[in-house]
Amino acid sequence: MDATTKFVTAPRRTPPAPARPSEVARRRLTPAQREEEIVREAVGFFAEFGFEGQTRELAKRLNVTQPLLYRYFPTKEALVERVYQEVFLRRWNPFWEETIRDTSRPLRERLTAFYTDYASVILTYEWIRLFMFAGLKGLDFNTRYLDLLKERVFTLIIAQIRDELGRPPIAERPITPLEIEAIWSLHAGIFYLGVRKFVYTMPVDDVSEIVAMKVRLFLDGAGSVIGVEGAAPRAV
Repeated sequence: MDATTKFVTAPRRTPPAPARPSEVARRRLTPAQREEEIVREAVGFFAEFGFEGQTRELAKRLNVTQPLLYRYFPTKEALVERVYQEVFLRRWNPFWEETIRDTSRPLRERLTAFYTDYASVILTYEWIRLFMFAGLKGLDFNTRYLDLLKERVFTLIIAQIRDELGRPPIAERPITPLEIEAIWSLHAGIFYLGVRKFVYTMPVDDVSEIVAMKVRLFLDGAGSVIGVEGAAPRAV
């Protein structure tokens, strides 16, 4: 090698920046995990902005593209339906009906136990606001859910009160509109606690005590409506 020989240094290659943890996590999500992530975020998104919220904004919150969102839910309606299933149906507890039927316990205790547990499920930011927004938007969430409620809970409560009061069973005398309204008076009063808290942002203290009070007031007056054409009432 003579004095004129020059060394040529190869240009240094800058190593690629490491992927951010969030990007790595997204790449590693299975399709089932990705779908679950979308649904979970959609529940919070629609609860905050209502069902007028745009899927492109939801995609931004998820830090994914809108086409990826539609790969899992082809339409906004399909995503909204999944939100309904997630919030209103998956949280339904079949044990509630067993609680109401359990005649080994006093009726007041059964209804208090049911509505206390029911309140713990529905009195949440997502549940209350989604239910309200669905009604304002004219979706059928409310109709479907309330039909389920009347069929599996309202009818059952009326049957139990009639039995407690010695009134004719439903098989002999069909439920009247006023009986349904009587149950609404109790149920809506508990639901309104959530409206006060998550719509009007007013404090609601000691839900369990409030529920027990509402059940007590309801049962004290139920005998004037439930199966009134039947036998003379006895104490509940």
